Amino acid sequence: MAEVEDALRGASYLPDRGLATAIYLALTMRRPLLLEGEPGVGKTEVGKTLARILDAELVRLQCYEGIDSAQALYEWDYSKQLLYARTLQEHERADELFGPEFLVERPLLHAIRSGGKAVLLVDELDRSDDEFEAFLLEVLSDFSVTIPELGTIAAEEPPAVVVTSNRTRELHDALKRRCLYHWIEFPDLEREVEIIRVRAPEVPERLARSVAEAVARLRELDLVKPPGAAEAIDWAQALALLGAESVDGDGARETLGWVVKNREDLGRAGAALAALPDD
Repeated sequence: MAEVEDALRGASYLPDRGLATAIYLALTMRRPLLLEGEPGVGKTEVGKTLARILDAELVRLQCYEGIDSAQALYEWDYSKQLLYARTLQEHERADELFGPEFLVERPLLHAIRSGGKAVLLVDELDRSDDEFEAFLLEVLSDFSVTIPELGTIAAEEPPAVVVTSNRTRELHDALKRRCLYHWIEFPDLEREVEIIRVRAPEVPERLARSVAEAVARLRELDLVKPPGAAEAIDWAQALALLGAESVDGDGARETLGWVVKNREDLGRAGAALAALPDD
């Protein structure tokens, strides 16, 4: 487990012990890892970082409202089929139109074919509907798919799988039972300072700490979208470019849109910053 934590840190991702343990167990037990947490806590980055440290291909399936199995698994290239059909001679078989050369791989099929050489990132599954979630569960159960015209395609070795959710809706228990589950918390103060310094080394230590402290206070407010580590990094970089040494004065107010992304939140955050004592 220490090797996994060191590898993640070496790739500039700083997990807490709980997340490092979850990643280690998911890889060792060959189980999908389901990550939930507030936006910006680094769920998607786990999949990206795993691909780097495993020297594997990142196969990303971005979920959205209305996504269906064809858009995630495979489709036929109808335009190419039509062009080919026009060249068919009478003695040629029409079923040739459904050969492998006309198959358009989507992320799930590509991940199945790539097997252990890929990391499958299923991002924001909560944005899809119940039917797609049930379909994904079936795919994750055996990593195989049957294409009527071509037969069954199965992974010799399952890919590493990371599923993320912002919990805009509750995922079903059946999917959670299939996966190893972990909730990613916002980082504590010291780890957030370290994250800012690692991801934005141009930001001075004093400014990084000031930003981390201010972001921690903002998270205590009743914001529509509390800032995550990604927003803290952006804010610190913006303030550093302006030559600020800490979160105070005009610079902080003028760059507040880097850390909060909602009109009502801007007002609450501005008032909270104004109440902070000057350094």
